[in-house]
Amino acid sequence: MVWTDELAQRWPEMWPVLWIGTLDTLYMVLWATMFTVLFGLPLGVLLVSTDRGGLTPAPAVRAVLGAIVNIGRSLPFIVLMVAVLSLTRLLTGTTLGPTAAIVPLSIGAIPFFARLVETSLREVDRGVIEASHAMGARKLTIVGKVLLPEALPGLIAGLVMTVVALISYSAMAGAIGGGGLGDIAIRYGYQRFDDYYLWATVVFLVVVVQAVQSLGDVLVRRMSHR
Repeated sequence: MVWTDELAQRWPEMWPVLWIGTLDTLYMVLWATMFTVLFGLPLGVLLVSTDRGGLTPAPAVRAVLGAIVNIGRSLPFIVLMVAVLSLTRLLTGTTLGPTAAIVPLSIGAIPFFARLVETSLREVDRGVIEASHAMGARKLTIVGKVLLPEALPGLIAGLVMTVVALISYSAMAGAIGGGGLGDIAIRYGYQRFDDYYLWATVVFLVVVVQAVQSLGDVLVRRMSHR
């Protein structure tokens, strides 16, 4: 077929561009995932702990945290990227490139992951928590050795969902110079009307998402049967 012959001829030219774009995407997603877990996990624990019936009930604090999370989740990512441009420039010294994109990616994913953490922790059997209380366990001990281990399969599943969302966000980041596969799809595919680049980036993104989801499913199954 004509298109396969043309693709074969152009592949040596396309492959380096697509490979660099893939590495940029993975770079953005990896660092954003680290910051998301670093801030989102404690935030999710606080949402559960400060709720009525939690380890440290504080309805006022819970209301404030809940409002912050809801606001963060309500903003479309492309709007969030523009809204935090000043903060991005302050933290990274630029608003362009993969490093700059990590800032809005993290800010957008933290409230999303925090809600998933909250949901997973609420599914832990309260009897286990009450038994730990009865044995005199401290609150931090209950969180670290009861809540989080018991909720681990759900936490991993939530993390996988967050990483997949981050891959999607990273593609959107290309719309305003964030780099990665999204940037290639826009600059090479859309703006130059080059369907080969456009569909190649789609395929690469699908492969990355499938790899992440498959790995996550394996980990969840192993944690569920431990």
